[in-house]
Amino acid sequence: MADLHAACVDLPPPDHAASQAIAAREAILTKPAGSLGRLEELVAWLGAWQGRATPSLERVRIVIFAGNHGVVRQGVSPWPASVTAQMVGNFSADGAAINQLAHIADATLTVIPMADLAPTEDFTLAPAMTIPAFLDAVTAGYAAVDANTDLLCLGEMGIGNTTAAAALAAALFGGTGRDWAGRGAGLDADGVAHKAAIIDIALARHATCCDDPLVAAQTLGGYEMAGIMGAVLAARHRRIPVLLDGFVCSAAAAPLRRLNPMGLTHTSLSHRSAEAAHHALAGFMGLNPLLDLGLRLGEASGAALAVPLLRAALACHTGMASFADAGVSERT
Repeated sequence: MADLHAACVDLPPPDHAASQAIAAREAILTKPAGSLGRLEELVAWLGAWQGRATPSLERVRIVIFAGNHGVVRQGVSPWPASVTAQMVGNFSADGAAINQLAHIADATLTVIPMADLAPTEDFTLAPAMTIPAFLDAVTAGYAAVDANTDLLCLGEMGIGNTTAAAALAAALFGGTGRDWAGRGAGLDADGVAHKAAIIDIALARHATCCDDPLVAAQTLGGYEMAGIMGAVLAARHRRIPVLLDGFVCSAAAAPLRRLNPMGLTHTSLSHRSAEAAHHALAGFMGLNPLLDLGLRLGEASGAALAVPLLRAALACHTGMASFADAGVSERT
């Protein structure tokens, strides 16, 4: 854990020379300064983390981590835990939403079943993972990141994982189960209230051991969430920009933000989930979502949808003419 903590704190900075070169080109393109808004910011962000004055999106990779949760035995989801494995099979058969979105995004898709889909412990009774199991999951996530990647999109699949995400968010940023619990995969109002109560039980049981963000992730998270955290960390060390998906993916990355205020500057939040607490979580993490489409699917669906937006931003930056080349008069 000490080595992991050090790796989370000692992080490379962005390449400011690349972002300055991108800004200089933006200044001479045939448009009013800043008129493409966040599209301009996205190109600068890509370049700063790729270390290139001309960013590339040739090698876009989507990685989904799948995992099961022992807390499902407490009735926090209307779906049985067996659905996790069934959906992993559906991903492999090209039958899920993310498969179609990956095709549209022109991205490769990898699905990683964590811990052979064995469930974590029920965290109302014990820590979700032992320290060795947690570190193994983080290491697996770290190893899943191909250094030859221009943009990494991350997502998850795991019945019960919005309960784990809500509990982890509460441990990291304060509040109760009621503040963080949402509908997840389709709970009604009574189900959400029960879910909140289960989260409060877990928070009370583990109150004395969650001051450390990594211990909180080990105690209240899941194998797939630890994998996401490891992948986000690997991307930072390898200077790869990352698109985060929704509530669970954000919560999985949140310990890195708590350990280092600059720990997630290489990430962009693809969308604001319909999960009720995601807006608050994004605020705590300093992330401004690119899209707001009412999604609550997971699977990296929002991250995949944001890829064409980044491709559009890059196309404008690289393809537009300058004022001089186009013979267009500049502002006086």
